[in-house]
Amino acid sequence: MDWELRKELKAQLDQETGYYRYPTGSRTAVALVYPNSYFVGMSNLGLHIIYELLNKREHTACERVFLPERKEIQHYMNTRTPLMSLENQRALYEFPIIAFVLSFEMDYFNVIQMLQLGKVKLRSAEREERDPLVIAGGPCATFNPEPLAAVVDAFVIGEGEVIMPALMESYEQAVKAGASREELLQALASVPGVYVPSLYTHCYDAQGQLQEIVPAAAAPAKVSRQWVADLDQYPAHTVVLTENTEFNFYLIETARGCGRHCRFCMAGYCFRRPRNRSLGVVTREVKDALSLGKRIGLMGAAISDYPEINALCKEILGEGLSMSVASFRADSVTKELVDSLAESGLKTLTMAPEAGSSRMRAVINKGIEEEHLFTSMDLGLAAGIRNFRLYIMVGLPFEQEEDVEAIIDLANRLKDYMEERGSKGTLTLSVNPFIPKPFTPFSGKPMADKKYVEKALKHLAQSLRKRKHIVVNIESPKEAYIQGVLARGDRQVGEALLQAAQSGGSKAFKRALRDCGLRAEDYLYRERTEDEVFPWDVLDMGFARSYIYDELKKAAELKPTVQCFKGCHRCGVC
Repeated sequence: MDWELRKELKAQLDQETGYYRYPTGSRTAVALVYPNSYFVGMSNLGLHIIYELLNKREHTACERVFLPERKEIQHYMNTRTPLMSLENQRALYEFPIIAFVLSFEMDYFNVIQMLQLGKVKLRSAEREERDPLVIAGGPCATFNPEPLAAVVDAFVIGEGEVIMPALMESYEQAVKAGASREELLQALASVPGVYVPSLYTHCYDAQGQLQEIVPAAAAPAKVSRQWVADLDQYPAHTVVLTENTEFNFYLIETARGCGRHCRFCMAGYCFRRPRNRSLGVVTREVKDALSLGKRIGLMGAAISDYPEINALCKEILGEGLSMSVASFRADSVTKELVDSLAESGLKTLTMAPEAGSSRMRAVINKGIEEEHLFTSMDLGLAAGIRNFRLYIMVGLPFEQEEDVEAIIDLANRLKDYMEERGSKGTLTLSVNPFIPKPFTPFSGKPMADKKYVEKALKHLAQSLRKRKHIVVNIESPKEAYIQGVLARGDRQVGEALLQAAQSGGSKAFKRALRDCGLRAEDYLYRERTEDEVFPWDVLDMGFARSYIYDELKKAAELKPTVQCFKGCHRCGVC
């Protein structure tokens, strides 16, 4: 192993507290891989949760692996040193289990690059008895694992706390019994929430459209998403402390899932039902953070929806700590929450109307109106917060040109209001092209034409940048359309992904699609029918497809859907 690379990993480890490190060979070794930089990965709470969960098992030793920085990647390649773990600087190919955390589609290219750097065979079908078992979990794995079906041996569908212990036990029993690799995969497929793609055959017609998914005799017809019923049994917080991270907070999860029914949002459809941790459990975690001197970062789909948010804010500030939040909703935000954020030093208050017109907010069932935005701005200004940010999407289904104009109009009127209240702060718009996602009411809708979206984004930028103290940040449309293909892609797209990752990454993806006889347009712009076979149809989120198509009809008719409530049985998850 190259001593300089080992030295850098050891230096990184020396800057941490809270990590686990076991002697090599004493336990079943698992490489927990985040397919992006250490700086990004250490802000992922899911990584911390699974890291601690595995290391607390009696027979498991979990070590972390991150995508090296560009100069380090070149060093690995030049020296032919295999990618190594942080804790023991162990080569990736030496781990019997390699577990990826998949949060973003663009990280798929990094998955393949990291396996290459780690000297691990890329294709599941090519791995032999002594090769590592490659598994993957996280949001992208739960929604649509198919673009990585040729690479990953088994996917975790749902929440790892309830799947990983059973998966590890099944793995250990199979190994102890001397099972072959094929027998091991069959054993894992019997674990609730584990999807083994090699046990399912995807059948296509002459036009390349998926017609049927045929499970092997040893595979279940459906793989049901697993989720934690009682979050209090699984406190979720930062485990390893480091200063070198995107969000330098002590993260605490207050809730999971969302019942707001925003029609574009995977979290609202694939992490139902909404669940809250009790105030007592969360405040105990706050007290645990007292000695660390870290700012508290509250995590959840919408922190302002947490029923005990005012009491929690009082507790955090009462302990002399400061706080930040992952997100809040403008229609449920409280004065206490905004005041607490301001007292903690928050400089910018973020709101997510997603659309500029009330018509489009009705389409997506956002439930936020202009009065909520102005009220939230009032609360922020009164608390001394000068700057505001809006999250906006362009290219939503049923969008018209006047809806884009409404974004400009709304931004100008909000800026007018700031100035009327004496604020010279900045209003920032973070604008993203809309990407349809699996298991949402918009999963079958075409993505808006790229030329239309580029024109709309250019118009937004030019119209609003004329005004002082309005900033427009736009996500790259080019990258968004790659995500659009990967989000709803099938196994054919996976072949192009493999080819692109080995010949230039995302920049080579469009060419790789053509080389595989595929057209990006067929994945981006074709409307899916209700009776079509989707690549992710083996997965069961707990509700029928008819439910999301009923929601699509309501979107077209501008009809609302009320949020989840106790005793509700509309979608079937509960």
